[in-house]
Amino acid sequence: MAWGTRDILDQSGKVFVVTGANSGIGLEAVEVLAGKGARVVMACRSADKAKGAADRVKKKHPSSLLDVRSLDLASLASIRAFAEGVTKDHPVIDVLVNNAGIMAIPRTLTADGFEMQIGTNHLGHFALTGLLLPALARATSARIVTVSSAVHQGGRIQFDDLMGERSYDKWSAYMQSKLANMLFMYELDRRLPTAHASVASLSCHPGYAATNLQSVGPKMERSWTGAIFDTGNAIVAQSAASGALPTLRAATDPAARSGEYYGPRGPLGLWGAPVLNKTASRSRDESVARQLWERSMELTGVRYL
Repeated sequence: MAWGTRDILDQSGKVFVVTGANSGIGLEAVEVLAGKGARVVMACRSADKAKGAADRVKKKHPSSLLDVRSLDLASLASIRAFAEGVTKDHPVIDVLVNNAGIMAIPRTLTADGFEMQIGTNHLGHFALTGLLLPALARATSARIVTVSSAVHQGGRIQFDDLMGERSYDKWSAYMQSKLANMLFMYELDRRLPTAHASVASLSCHPGYAATNLQSVGPKMERSWTGAIFDTGNAIVAQSAASGALPTLRAATDPAARSGEYYGPRGPLGLWGAPVLNKTASRSRDESVARQLWERSMELTGVRYL
């Protein structure tokens, strides 16, 4: 029988931190986890949207244990403030879900001068994970789940132009950031047993799910291509709830192991129940992963492992 939310065990007593928790896959995951008894820290950039999302969860699960907090992954100052506050109130964190992300937007910069896609999707989560790692290490068995994408297979890490200053293509930058997610997951998996054997590093991808991720870029560009994504979401995509299943399996399945990558089992990994998926060979390149790790520590100022 296909894996589903019915397979998730009771999560009472566990603390989950979910980034990008106010919409799409993040919100769907929060709703399921809250219904299973977990205490969920909803890390959201927009306080107003976060409140509305929390109200939706509480309407379905009145006894939900939710902690709504502001987090802007495009700002290292915001990440540090968030991590300080969360670890003060939740000294033990069981699961971190690095879910938030942006896709194929015009070239813009984060508060720290990073290209927005690599800055948010990878560097922001790299810094957040490092700052929350002590709290994760205090858990009996913790997990870090990094949400990537099947398009990581087309990515290349452009070390000589990581921020797209000389040449920028929005889709290449997105694929680079998603490959960076995978390289980070694997490198973290290799490093954790030495320093924090009780923490596991996993990854997943949602397939083609109907969320607002696809609409941000066209809105910024005022482009007609947004209509194409809207049509695809309505006709082709699976629901956001289905897209959240790989994340939930990686985060909760007792049989899931560090270094594994979950995604839909259907054609091209676009739809279907969550199963183990294959990753691109370049995502397992240890030399590139080490170089990216060192560069990420240098850029963020977060050093760990």
